[in-house]
Amino acid sequence: MYSVPNIMLDIFGNLIDEDENQRVHKVDGDSSFEYAIKVENQSGLSLAPKIKKRGFLLFKLFTVCLFATLIGKLFISQIVEGKILEKAALGNKIRPRIISAQRGMITDSRGVWLARNVPSFDLALYPSDLPKNKEQRDDVYDQVAQLAELNKEEIKKKSEENGLLSLDMVILKENLSDQEALLLEEKTSKIPGLVVAKRARREYKSDFSLSHILGYTGKISESELEKNPDHHISDWIGKTGLEASYESELKGQDGIEQIEVDSTGNIERVLVDESNKEPVTGDNISLYLDLDLQQKTYEYLEQGMNEAQKLTGEQSGGAVAIAMDPKTGGILSMVSIPAYNNNEFAQGISSDRYKEITNDPNKPMFNRALFGQYPPGSTIKPVMAVAGLSEGVISENTSLDTPPAITIGDYIFPDWKDHGITDIRTAIAQSNNIFFYAIGGGFDKIKGLGIENMKKWWKNFGYGEKTGIDLSSESSGLLPDPAWKEEAKKESWYLGDTYHAAIGQGDLLVTPIQMVRMVAAVANGGKLLHPTLVNKISDNQGKIIAEPGNNVENPQIADPNIIQIVQQGMRMTMQPGGSAFSVFGNDFPVNVAGKTGTAQFLDNAKTHAWFECYAPYEDPQIALLVIVEGGGGGNEIAAPVAKNILNYYFTR
Repeated sequence: MYSVPNIMLDIFGNLIDEDENQRVHKVDGDSSFEYAIKVENQSGLSLAPKIKKRGFLLFKLFTVCLFATLIGKLFISQIVEGKILEKAALGNKIRPRIISAQRGMITDSRGVWLARNVPSFDLALYPSDLPKNKEQRDDVYDQVAQLAELNKEEIKKKSEENGLLSLDMVILKENLSDQEALLLEEKTSKIPGLVVAKRARREYKSDFSLSHILGYTGKISESELEKNPDHHISDWIGKTGLEASYESELKGQDGIEQIEVDSTGNIERVLVDESNKEPVTGDNISLYLDLDLQQKTYEYLEQGMNEAQKLTGEQSGGAVAIAMDPKTGGILSMVSIPAYNNNEFAQGISSDRYKEITNDPNKPMFNRALFGQYPPGSTIKPVMAVAGLSEGVISENTSLDTPPAITIGDYIFPDWKDHGITDIRTAIAQSNNIFFYAIGGGFDKIKGLGIENMKKWWKNFGYGEKTGIDLSSESSGLLPDPAWKEEAKKESWYLGDTYHAAIGQGDLLVTPIQMVRMVAAVANGGKLLHPTLVNKISDNQGKIIAEPGNNVENPQIADPNIIQIVQQGMRMTMQPGGSAFSVFGNDFPVNVAGKTGTAQFLDNAKTHAWFECYAPYEDPQIALLVIVEGGGGGNEIAAPVAKNILNYYFTR
């Protein structure tokens, strides 16, 4: 109920009196007054009071209109506009606040967690809740700096770099202890915009070289934010490994809530609003990988490196072992040594510690399984056998009396022993260099493939290109040819270059993941698969929404009969007379097919120890690749590692 002030009534009263006087005065000066006198004299009645009464009624009407106008304005300003202003004031106190979604879990094939979320506390600040007055804002920065023992200018920079209207949370101090979080939470209530934020931090099973597979999350960068518009400046994003490759699946969908804050920026209440949205947890990812097998692969590979040091007198720089399902392409285990602890990154690694890791000469962050590029040595011979048989350079019945060495002018191309008369199966089993020199460059009655045909078949088996494994990146290796040598070395291509490449030496480089894919292709009868880590993707209700595995790049690389001949040669490798028989013997629980390799590097001063195999021979379930850098002979170091891994796999 609104009323007109008394003073206004007084003013209007005076106006009426003055107006009444003016009206009488005007009548006095008017000729009509004389007429009124005349009438009055004739009738004996007075008309002046009637004129005065009529004038008063006019003024009264005017006053009512004026009152109505003023009251209308008061109603508009105090009732209508007041409601609008009230709503505007309320709007200034309401803030939409993002509720970060939890990332999905990563588990092994049996559901054992490999990456999960654990509670964490951060000291954070909302720029939009800071005072708009510069002096008051500086006072807040002073309080925060003193409270959290942080640099004031750094706080100011972080808080204002995206503008004071930013609704994104700015993290000032990460991974607070429970005690520190509790203490700060009590003190932050009086400081505008400052909160102890609860978030989910990543925790990893970091042992057994899982860091190269899982990767880690880190604070999103400006460039990453531009590429990921659904992310926020306060988000953590997958940086490497599966965390990066499956970022969109793991991230989930952020929620939003409308909160009401007081004049100091402190939360008064969470509003029930139709625009509120609950966060949706990210999808869960299940791998083909078996954690127990991963652990044993790591242990046996470390043992192999120690044995290599005893054999060579020098410490091995690194090693790789990969197990793959030859039917699906699923990676059962993948170990690259040395490795690193990705939990350091999940907790917010310091710049000094990061430099220490990246400058480590052992390169623990370097995933040798995908990025290591090595000469394959004799492990390339199964591919050369398929190429020679497919191109008609040899047949399964071709035999050759192989001498201890081939001499071309002043150059000698030796073998590791005198093998005598050899066919293709025996050449694979005994790793006969002379026979494969002949397949590649020609010798005696064998014409030879030539480098272009060799390169064609290398490509057929996936060398020289990325395998397409579901990690963020990998190397392609190197397939040398005359054009490459001319450009890279300014030299011509010679027959000796072809000989060297035919036995996996010279400039030919492959990656371990390419090699195990080749072994799997031989094992499954000629089907080239994309290696895959992820088996299933499920939503947070457990519903399977994707199964990325079993991606076929080439359903049949070569004639199945030719593949079978190579399989037989690899089986003979494990039997009496074969290069790995001394390691596996006759009493191994399953029949294995394999191939040893010893690859020279550093001007032939050192050798990498290789071994590739699959088992059971009759119905392959696992393809396996082992390489120990600088490890000596493949049958001495790499084959025993593979034996231990296979023994565990089939007898656990």
